[in-house]
Amino acid sequence: MTDSNDRSASVFVHPTADVEDGAKVGDGTKVWHLAHIRSSAQVGAGCVIGRNVYVDAGVTVGDLVKIQNNVSVYQGVTLEDEVFVGPCAVFTNDFRPRAQNPDWTITPTLVRRGASIGANATLVCGIEVGEYAMIAAGSVVTRDVKPYQLVAGNPARPKGWVDAKGEVVSRDVDNPPHQG
Repeated sequence: MTDSNDRSASVFVHPTADVEDGAKVGDGTKVWHLAHIRSSAQVGAGCVIGRNVYVDAGVTVGDLVKIQNNVSVYQGVTLEDEVFVGPCAVFTNDFRPRAQNPDWTITPTLVRRGASIGANATLVCGIEVGEYAMIAAGSVVTRDVKPYQLVAGNPARPKGWVDAKGEVVSRDVDNPPHQG
């Protein structure tokens, strides 16, 4: 991993992107048009940071993560390795947002390895998305999502189970199939 002042030749940063001093970006990562990676953010190796993506200070993005266009990953969000975030997905980090609140606190969100978040999904802060879980496009996620669980809707509800490749393997929402 290299910092913003000593970027490896294997890291591509589009000329219109802004990678602030102190940000760390892993080898093989591509940062596309108008993306902004704040100081103290860590982006792993082999990632794709799409057009107009904002990665806030203090955010951790694992290896081989793909964040598609127009996503803001705010402070308090952690994306583990191999996470997919579809275009225009939204993360929040404050349960009681106000324009003026000196006492606000960041409420963390954790997205585990291999999870996929569909386009235009909204993830309300304070949740954990389990490994290889799948969140359908347009969903509003207000609760934890179990590993390999498929959720959809507003609010997001269990719809079945997927495997590590994202294929639906069961629609029995109460009985997850054996993973292994």
